[in-house]
Formats: sequence, structure tokens, C-alpha cells
Amino acid sequence: MEDEMPDGPTTQTRRRGATLEAAILDAAAGELTENGYAGLTMDRVAKRAGTNKNAIYRRWPDRLALGVAAYRQLATTIEPPDTGALREDALELLRRANRHWSSPLGAILRELLTAAGGAQHLLAQLPGQSTDAMTAMWLTVLGRAVARGEAGPAALHPRVATVAVVLLRNEFVTRGVPTAPDDVLVDIVDEVYLPLVRARN
Repeated sequence: MEDEMPDGPTTQTRRRGATLEAAILDAAAGELTENGYAGLTMDRVAKRAGTNKNAIYRRWPDRLALGVAAYRQLATTIEPPDTGALREDALELLRRANRHWSSPLGAILRELLTAAGGAQHLLAQLPGQSTDAMTAMWLTVLGRAVARGEAGPAALHPRVATVAVVLLRNEFVTRGVPTAPDDVLVDIVDEVYLPLVRARN
């Protein structure tokens, strides 16, 4: 598949396939970093990538799909903590999430989550934000706690496992806080998460 070159004179060589796609994603990631999702436009990405909008629309149907794909270029994958104690693991996961959602990259993520709404096919493409990815990480931490005898096997339920991070995400997405104080994280773990886990022995 050939690149459709931008209007006007140019000496740029035509690009195809993965080379063109990488150039578009790099351009979109740059726009996200500099202007956020609100400032991401197909026109600006096309100009930055040295292509035109048709080449973008052939790969991503709309601005949101492109934004999600570009965010994947910026995000990193993290491994679940293993401190040897459920409370500390849960707090570490929440602190990581809080730092991320409070960062400039997290601001982009919050914009994308808001724009995506209930579009699960798009949410599933956001690293660490899909229901499956988030559940897997928290179930890993909770599974280790069960193996250590800190929790009973009945605690290994997806909604139980993820209740803490869902409550934290609610602080950002619903309440619109720029960051959550650490005492809020401690409160979520000590007053909601651990009592719920222990009640399922």
C-alpha cells in the first residue's frame, strides 16, 4: 500500500506499509505529548508525518482510534510487585497507578478514557487499562497472598481483586482530581480492599 503524499512540492520518497504506519504513529505520539488528546487532529498528524489524511484514515477510522494507537507507543508495561505482603503489594500498585495518572502521560490517558467511554474494543488496546489486563495484574498479587495464607481462595474473584484500583480511577475520571493524596490510597486499601478480601475466607 503506497503513501499518498501531501499536497505541494516535495522530494520525500514514497513510503509503504510498516514504514509509513510507524511514521504516522510517531507523529501522533508527538502531537499527543505536546498538545494532549484535545489537540490531536488528523491534519496536524498528517503534516507532521509528511503524508495526507487519506493514508491515516486507511489505517485508523477516527481520531480516537489513532490516539489510542499512539498512546501505546508512549506507554510501558509494568510487572506486578511482590513485596511479600498483600497490603504493601496493593499500596504499591495504587501508588504506581496514582503516579501514572497524575503525570503528563496520565493526563493523556484520562482524556482517552473519557473519550472512549464504554468502547471496550478501544479500552482493551490501552496498555494496563483493559479490564483483562488490570484484572490479571491484581489477581496475580491476590493469588500470591492466597498462596501465603493471607487470604482464602474465595477472594480470587475479579471484582474483589480490582476494587481498589477501580476506586482510585474513580477519583480521577469521575471526581476529576489531578492526583490522589497518599492517605486516600491507604484508606482504600485499609478500609475497603483488605476487609473485603478477608471477609471472603
